Amino acid sequence: MAGQILPHDVHGTGPARVIVLHNWFADRSSFDAFRAHADPEAHTYAFLDCRGYGDAIDAEGAYTMEEVAEDALAVADHLGWDEFSVLGHSMGGKAAQWMLLRAPGRIRSLIGVAPVPAAGFPFDEQSWELFSKAAEEPGNRRVIIDHTTGGRHDDAWLDAMVERSLARSSQTAFRAYLDSWSGTDFHEQIKGNPTPVLLVAGAHDPALGAATMEATWLQWYPNARLEVFDEAGHHAPEETPAELATVVERFLAN
Repeated sequence: MAGQILPHDVHGTGPARVIVLHNWFADRSSFDAFRAHADPEAHTYAFLDCRGYGDAIDAEGAYTMEEVAEDALAVADHLGWDEFSVLGHSMGGKAAQWMLLRAPGRIRSLIGVAPVPAAGFPFDEQSWELFSKAAEEPGNRRVIIDHTTGGRHDDAWLDAMVERSLARSSQTAFRAYLDSWSGTDFHEQIKGNPTPVLLVAGAHDPALGAATMEATWLQWYPNARLEVFDEAGHHAPEETPAELATVVERFLAN
């Protein structure tokens, strides 16, 4: 599978290089608030759009986590980055693990923000109905975002999240990525991987919170550690961007 150089922004000029992969609901703009708190002298971040999202909304593809990984590696090659860390939010965290398998010598460390485990995410029948119809039903997207952030945000915040999701993702890609991030299981291939891993979970995330991290990632990665944000749900880059930037850059400095 050959990767493509997809639209991306480079922020900073520092020596610590980081590829950043967004979540299922949004494009790279979901990290705008995080970027405002990042240290551009210590780090260089490359924020990517996956195929079917943002400025790559018309890019055709298989819309799988493996493809996201290959595209991210193509961007790293384009930037001349031989070694770097990867930060992945939600489905981006699963794609980051494919990058680790594909190019183990190049990944210095991995940061997962409410990251989907390598084993995928099991759904009961009712939840699958909700998620699988979210590509075409804005109301489903709103329910999911509200539930996974603990029902703590007002209508204006939820409306803005849904509106951006609809505007910045194609229905085809949105629906196809669901099958890949939820269903593909490759956790046996990453068990025991010694790469340093930082996990960030929101205390108000009932799906990919601390309990899920403890049952999956922390069982498989011997050098993983977990940070729990008291004021975040599933969307820490938007809910607690300053805290996320502080924790991420402290980890990268080690």
